[in-house]
Amino acid sequence: MKSVYPALIVAALLATGCASSGSQSESSWWNPFAKVSWSSLSPFNWFGSSLQVTEQGVGGLNGSTALNASAIDNGLKGHYTLRQGMRTSNGDVVSFWQALDDGKVKLVINGKSTVSSVEVMDEAVTSSDGSKIGNKFSDRYSKAFGACEKAAGSDSSAVECKAPGSQHISYLYSGEWHGPEDLMPSDDTLKSWTLSKIIWRS
Repeated sequence: MKSVYPALIVAALLATGCASSGSQSESSWWNPFAKVSWSSLSPFNWFGSSLQVTEQGVGGLNGSTALNASAIDNGLKGHYTLRQGMRTSNGDVVSFWQALDDGKVKLVINGKSTVSSVEVMDEAVTSSDGSKIGNKFSDRYSKAFGACEKAAGSDSSAVECKAPGSQHISYLYSGEWHGPEDLMPSDDTLKSWTLSKIIWRS
């Protein structure tokens, strides 16, 4: 029975080490696995993203994140393959990054020297209030007035709504609409529209 106690102590130390290595304040005792990314090893992350959209940003991406591959990959915990692109906006050429999973674009990261906005299309990512791609408009809103407006640019056929109580998060809803392009669909029409993008802006 005496041999059981040392084994229990070792197990407790290992458990403490694993838990502390995943926290923001690292343990001061030597950990041979300190350089391993525990988040990437978690079985929950083998089959999708564990990112969340909050007031502070998307995963580790925020307004102070440099708009380069290394910083973006770090902020996204290495979940995606990154691809850089360029487009024109108001006569200026601007660069952006796409985050891909299995060849499909899941996020678009915009900005100049740092990240200014992130468009999320990944079904595995949720916002801080639990919203995710595919949710219905009626899951979050009873009416568009005071919260929503027609989206702009390439998303002009959709409706963009501010997330309740948020200053940085918006939800883009898309669906069937046969009325005039410049008019907002009725609440009755919107209730069946689904969330197609979660947008975070700095």
